[in-house]
Amino acid sequence: MMAAKGNAFSVMMNSQKRKLADGAAKTASQPAKKGHWSMGLLSSMEDPALKVDSDDRVVIIKDKYPKARYHWLVLPKENIPSLKAVSSEQLDLLKHMHKKGQELIDRTEDAKHLIDLSFRLGYHAIPSMSHLHLHVISQDFDSPCLKHKKHWNSFTTDYFIDSEEVMEELEKDGKIADKGSRNDRLKDPLRCHVCKKEQVNMPKLKAHILSHIAKPGDKK
Repeated sequence: MMAAKGNAFSVMMNSQKRKLADGAAKTASQPAKKGHWSMGLLSSMEDPALKVDSDDRVVIIKDKYPKARYHWLVLPKENIPSLKAVSSEQLDLLKHMHKKGQELIDRTEDAKHLIDLSFRLGYHAIPSMSHLHLHVISQDFDSPCLKHKKHWNSFTTDYFIDSEEVMEELEKDGKIADKGSRNDRLKDPLRCHVCKKEQVNMPKLKAHILSHIAKPGDKK
């Protein structure tokens, strides 16, 4: 029975990849090549080096380019390209995704004995990758992959939409309104997410935020 489920999931993944490739080919001047960026998350869902957990509804993976010490993605096995495609029928799925993300945080804190390190669960207003995915990210932002202003503002302004806010909107309105206007948030000044002090560049910002976060191994 488990083998049948595994085969069905592989067939679904291959079908989704073909659909994404077909869509990319229609909108680009040249056909999408194998390994096109739009297929990245679907491939990562099947990568044992990235997979953290899964059940019959979702797959949890490590972000390939984490923007903090702990950065995971919770992805539905159902073919949902983005928040704009979500309907009230998927509310229970989004609640399940949030629950699985929170469970991962709880397990990590227990296993790693993390000191005062908070997390956020949420979605990007305009995601750069196809296929719906929930970010679960620690708020230290201590990562060499956090390099650009765009990276920073995508997680520390209202470009990043809290999971609970998304679920509340979906329950109330039956859909998620277009968030395209939030794209301008990526151009906001660099500000510390803790004290809100403006910084002149990313190196200065990254040095500054270290003063707000505890180091691994510190006691509670």
